[in-house]
Amino acid sequence: MPRKLRVWHPGENYHITARGNHKEKIFLDTRDYRKYLSYLTDAQKNYPYRLHAYCLMPNHVHLLMEMSEVPLSQVIKNIHTRYAMYFNFKYDKVGHLFQDRFKSKIVHSSDYLLKVSGYIHLNPSKAGLLTKAENYPWSSYYYYLNNPHPLSSPPLFLPDILTQKVLSYFPDKNGLDYHGFVNSHLNEDNGEELLIVE
Repeated sequence: MPRKLRVWHPGENYHITARGNHKEKIFLDTRDYRKYLSYLTDAQKNYPYRLHAYCLMPNHVHLLMEMSEVPLSQVIKNIHTRYAMYFNFKYDKVGHLFQDRFKSKIVHSSDYLLKVSGYIHLNPSKAGLLTKAENYPWSSYYYYLNNPHPLSSPPLFLPDILTQKVLSYFPDKNGLDYHGFVNSHLNEDNGEELLIVE
């Protein structure tokens, strides 16, 4: 039975997740994270889209993307096919790196956009990887705080992050307001509410 076509609309925002096959790690060292970020960056040039937030966790990724003229599935396929080829070659593996197809959910309101962005940026601390989510090097949180990337040397091929849309919902449109908003949700359990479905 053929797969159901994934519905997408230009200008829509999507919360996207992809997990490692059998929940296994998809990033094993620093170079792997850097490589995935470089593919996100390449895709912005070749398949224009806007990236509002991301977080690369050891065994899954979160992306908050706004689509332009290229279908969502085409953009993700490009990024994940390239990354899977890199990973399998590097670690002498065969088969699928990612479990099933990526999951996507339309971000249907400004309130939901803020919740998804905060949820993405809190992922590392909620998973117990570190205490302060803003110190996690593989998320876009530092863009919102105007901090230099924690691993800026050697230079990273970093995707462009559009912070203006999320920050526009705060009175002063700055990272301090956003930081306060994110930390106010630190102890909330909204995982079910933000559960990704196809």
